[in-house]
Amino acid sequence: MRELTVADLMTHPVVTVSPATPFKNLVAILTEYRVGSVPVLDGAGRPVGVVSETDLLTKEEQRGNVPPSLWSTPRRWRRWGRSRGTTARDVMTSPVHVVGRTDPVGLAARRLVRENLRRLYVVDGSGRLAGVLAKRDVLHVFLRPDDDLREQIEREVLRRCLWADPAETEVRVRDGEVTLLGSVELRSEGRRAVALIEAIPGVVAVSDELTFSVDDTVGA
Repeated sequence: MRELTVADLMTHPVVTVSPATPFKNLVAILTEYRVGSVPVLDGAGRPVGVVSETDLLTKEEQRGNVPPSLWSTPRRWRRWGRSRGTTARDVMTSPVHVVGRTDPVGLAARRLVRENLRRLYVVDGSGRLAGVLAKRDVLHVFLRPDDDLREQIEREVLRRCLWADPAETEVRVRDGEVTLLGSVELRSEGRRAVALIEAIPGVVAVSDELTFSVDDTVGA
């Protein structure tokens, strides 16, 4: 089965800025396009930083504050320095969290969750920006129609991988939840079918109600 990749779900094209983009223009771009952040690209189209609303708000948050003391934390100094910035280069956050366009969606999803990220910027083999993958983009896989899931399961799992007899097996899908009905020769075939179906993007859960003639898993 073809594995879903980042390129299948990413959003493109992406609103971008250059390191020299003025502060006021950054505010205008975020406001006009209603986005929370924009990537900063170098001359070759590679992401070198990200400017977010939080980065820009630091200027207002630090307004009227005195410079940090010599004993202040590096974080405090970074916030102060960002508040004095006038271009994207001055206020951006780096490095950029990136993912390859050909990487599996599952890999991207794990990074989004484990690293507590809102989005990943997608790059091609040369490191140039190709798109952006947000959490909501990944969640779109669960909006696949039930009929599409059922057809894929019948075609790619039951017929192509298990060579199951269509007259002996049935797939039901409701709200992304899959139920397998019917009979197979070996119990291991049913288990393999469940594992393959669980790997299909958009599947919420799998209920195995298959019967079998031979339990070849005993003692395994």
